[in-house]
Amino acid sequence: MPNIRELRTKRTKIGADASAIMREAEEAGRAMTPEEETKFDRLMDERDQIDATIERAERLREDDREDAERDEREQEGKGGRGDDAMGALRAYFLGGRAALSPAQARVLNAGNDPEGGFLVTPEQFVKQLLKDVDDLVPMRGLATVQQLTMAESLGIPTLDTDLGDADWTSEIGTGSQDDAMRFGKRELTPNPIAKRVKISRKLLRRSTMGPEAIVRERMAYKFGVTQEKAFMTGDGNKKPLGIFTASADGISTGRDVDVSSDAATLVNTAAGNAGDDLITAKYTLKAQYYRNARWMFHRLVLASVRKLKDGQDNYVWRAGLASDRPDTILDLPYELSEFAPSSFGDGDYIGVLGDFKHYWIAEALQFEVQRLVELYAESNQVGFIGRAEADGMPVLEEAFVRLRSNDVVV
Repeated sequence: MPNIRELRTKRTKIGADASAIMREAEEAGRAMTPEEETKFDRLMDERDQIDATIERAERLREDDREDAERDEREQEGKGGRGDDAMGALRAYFLGGRAALSPAQARVLNAGNDPEGGFLVTPEQFVKQLLKDVDDLVPMRGLATVQQLTMAESLGIPTLDTDLGDADWTSEIGTGSQDDAMRFGKRELTPNPIAKRVKISRKLLRRSTMGPEAIVRERMAYKFGVTQEKAFMTGDGNKKPLGIFTASADGISTGRDVDVSSDAATLVNTAAGNAGDDLITAKYTLKAQYYRNARWMFHRLVLASVRKLKDGQDNYVWRAGLASDRPDTILDLPYELSEFAPSSFGDGDYIGVLGDFKHYWIAEALQFEVQRLVELYAESNQVGFIGRAEADGMPVLEEAFVRLRSNDVVV
């Protein structure tokens, strides 16, 4: 396993080297030369790769810890129904329903379609699957996630009309009566989501990973990709409402800030200064949200943002030089998503700044898996279909500011 401490030290040094290139250009009162930009981009690509390696190493270390704890529980003979359920699930993934004993079949409550292969997966499996999805999907780690175990939908109270300001009054005065406050409610209804994965029989039999871990890893990727797309750009029709979708039910166009751009990238020119536009976006957001606020970009957009300067010729991006401090843009951290918009056409959304705790995700914890035995027999594979339910939407639009590309003449 890679040495995480050494990787963090290397990451810090690369950040310092990149900052030095920027500082040299700033002190000379000029933009970076093409050679400096090439070196800067190479350093940042290397830093991004180290970040990914650190993330994978930390996940592996956490998995090893959990495996060790599980082995310890088994050694001490403390396994309960949860261990029985995981053993039954493992047998089902390997051999299908025919491989289950009557006791194992009872543990995996088969519901109303026993011959079709649907089983309610153990809660332990589902929680680990959701944890793996969290690691793959930035939005889930930032948003407020609500698990629905009984209700079919989640009502979210909203303050449609607020009270006026308080009155200065006397010691025994109560101020004027105000009947302006009005509450509304938005509703999140988890919608069905399904994904199919195929795994070779040989891999299921011989892999050092358990069959449930193989299926969980593939399902996490498939469900993660689908959900992330919807959290970014979903239209809200039987799927989540994305943060980059203009909607009166989510984030309206009133929260959009134009950012100077051309058809290929962000630019700073006499016609517009994209760095200053980011400053405008930051201060469009109320200061009360700064504590948890962060930017969200596609990596191709971030590549341009890293080179932007404000009107005082200072770069808006800053490397986090301490090993435990993130890189920042105008002193606020950022996240990357492969499914955030990446084009710079006139009117295209290119990023968002916000407190993502005000994006809510509602999902049903129950998770079903169907094992397809014959469909892929010719290719010696076994198919698995996972089914779940989820929904999501921004619940407070003032907690977000969206960046919209504004084509300028350059």
